[in-house]
Amino acid sequence: MEDGELTKHEVSKHLSSLGRSATGLQHVYLSLSIPKKSLKNLSILSKYIHLQKLELPNNQIKDLSCVSHMPYLLTLDASHNEISDFFGFQPPKNLKEVNFSHNHISSMKDLSAYTSLRKLVLDYNFISEIRGLENCSSLTHLSMEHNKILRISGLKNLKLRQLCLKGNLLRKIENLQTLQSLQILDLSSNRIQSMSGLQDLHLLGSLNLESNMIGEIKEYTYVQHLLLLRELNLKRNPIQEQPDYRRAVTFILNQLSVLDEKPVTVEEKVSAVNKYDPSLETVAARDHMTQIVYQYMQPQRIFDSTLPSLDTPYPMLVLTGPQACGKRELAHRLCHEYSDYFGYGACHTTRGPYFGEEDGCDYHFVQEEEFENMTRMGQFVQTMQYDGNWYGLSREAIERVAREGLACCVHMELEGVFSLKTSHFEPRYILLIPTKTESYVSHMKARGFYTNDQINKAVSRIDLYAKTNRERPGFFDSVILSDNRKEAYSALRQLIKEYLGLEEQEKEGGRSTGVTPQNIITDEGGNSTPARKLEANTTDAYSQNYHSKVHARPLPQKSSAELASIHRRQQMVRDALVGKIPRAYTQLFKRYAHTTSSLLTPHSHTAGHNEDSSSEESSASSGLSMNSSAVLSVGSPADGLDAGSGSKVEPLDVSLLGQNLEKLKDHMEPGLSPDSSHSIPEQATVVSSPGRPGSKTKPILPPIPLGRKSAEAASKQQLTGQAGQGDEG
Repeated sequence: MEDGELTKHEVSKHLSSLGRSATGLQHVYLSLSIPKKSLKNLSILSKYIHLQKLELPNNQIKDLSCVSHMPYLLTLDASHNEISDFFGFQPPKNLKEVNFSHNHISSMKDLSAYTSLRKLVLDYNFISEIRGLENCSSLTHLSMEHNKILRISGLKNLKLRQLCLKGNLLRKIENLQTLQSLQILDLSSNRIQSMSGLQDLHLLGSLNLESNMIGEIKEYTYVQHLLLLRELNLKRNPIQEQPDYRRAVTFILNQLSVLDEKPVTVEEKVSAVNKYDPSLETVAARDHMTQIVYQYMQPQRIFDSTLPSLDTPYPMLVLTGPQACGKRELAHRLCHEYSDYFGYGACHTTRGPYFGEEDGCDYHFVQEEEFENMTRMGQFVQTMQYDGNWYGLSREAIERVAREGLACCVHMELEGVFSLKTSHFEPRYILLIPTKTESYVSHMKARGFYTNDQINKAVSRIDLYAKTNRERPGFFDSVILSDNRKEAYSALRQLIKEYLGLEEQEKEGGRSTGVTPQNIITDEGGNSTPARKLEANTTDAYSQNYHSKVHARPLPQKSSAELASIHRRQQMVRDALVGKIPRAYTQLFKRYAHTTSSLLTPHSHTAGHNEDSSSEESSASSGLSMNSSAVLSVGSPADGLDAGSGSKVEPLDVSLLGQNLEKLKDHMEPGLSPDSSHSIPEQATVVSSPGRPGSKTKPILPPIPLGRKSAEAASKQQLTGQAGQGDEG
């Protein structure tokens, strides 16, 4: 080569790929590659008409007119030269790939004649506008990195699969909606602030937006529905300064496998879903954990609503359903009619009261700060957030009802039900669900309390309740249609009567709506007689199905030693829970004036017994199984802990244990030991409701043996009888 002119000798050294010519009549060399030779003049190549591949990178070439004499040329690489004329030659008929990167090209011309062109690389030039490619129907790869392009244009209806516009001056993404075949898009190192314009690229699999100006998480919603998007690069964007950025993007684009050039793990995807759209079970578990942790940080005490025995947990009734389905109204009516059995448990909420709602009666309306303080003090059993407001069922709401010897009736949304099911309570859950959407919407609009968004959300949640009931058999104990409030309450009332074992009787002159006390039954003659024992229906269809499945399932055989060990451990636990411990410890507990456990003690006490002797005798007979309204303090022994009823726990003096035992022996009937209990007369009512198999479910709602009004009536009757005896005397 002399002065950059290519010679025949130099060409002969770089020819390769011997093969047949395009006509098939002779053998020729098909490829020529001469890199880094400082070439300027290529006129000699006009004679090599059979070349199919020509590579001349890293030279000083300005003129490629010799290519006009190569009709069979397929691939041309003229990168890193000094070419300023874009395609300054006659087009070879079948030219497929052209690389003009790192040249001096400033503008593009019409390439309509290049119908076979598939790949065009124009990186590192001075092009400011994309044009002339409209008729390149075969073009699938276009790369124009580091030019001066201000906007995307000239690509309409092309069959591009890969487009690279890295390092230009783009400010927004536009005119790409017609590129339906696009799979790889590189828009890095531009000035793009929004991802709008990508939502129609349904085949897009890789997107590079590194070094742009995207700063909002919400921008990723534009590519949320691109189901084939697997790789996304957002490095060096302002959005990376957002807290928890990676988890947020992973949640919005859960189909990603690579984010910011790092693989997205399964753990990251699960963590993102649990944070931004957790399942109801996850929310319930998290809420339960929160309440338990805060509760254990407080001084421990024994509550009235703790389990009174192994077989009978504290009875609760939960009405659930979508917003404004009538659950609060029905709960109030039920508690009013069956006031001897149920008490209304008012939840706390941070929302404002609607018209007609009373603080303390319907809800406890509190500020969000107070709600948070109550949560940190461990005062809630469960909490949930709905429509931007917090709702919580406090322990005190349940205790207030339990202290009166009543079952607690509450209402809540589905999230609250999931949370309550994780606690130790085992309520009956009744679903109230509307089926007539138009009537339901009309009712909500007529109340005038709800916005259109709230109404639409409530309507959409009907399907959520129905799906939960359909996919989780036994999750709700019963389902009642709430389209007609009167019919819904009738169904609820009948259901409650079945739960409680009550009977409605036809009487002369009217229909009795009262309830039959559990210690009274009606004989065949219609006269009321003392009941020996109230037999409750201990099984239902669900329990029977469960039993049949369990018994049908083969269980692993245990050895006799294992069975004996399990039996001993279970017996020890039962003995501890039912109160088989020295009766002297019962002196630590204080009892309320009225007690629902009085049915479990003999009623044959005479009027001659004084108050102290009757208290000690009942203590000796009941042990730790007495009324759970007692409070056990774990605080300072000297100060005690307020039980909510004014009673204090006295410190235990070990030296007095022997005296207390002797004192108990003096008051006991002959033949009874301190550990023995009084026999229960046949007339006393003993309600035993064995639990439904499985956790958090019961076959019946355990009835309250003696309600508030019944206790008061019995005390008044006793006082009247004593007064009558005094008059006769």
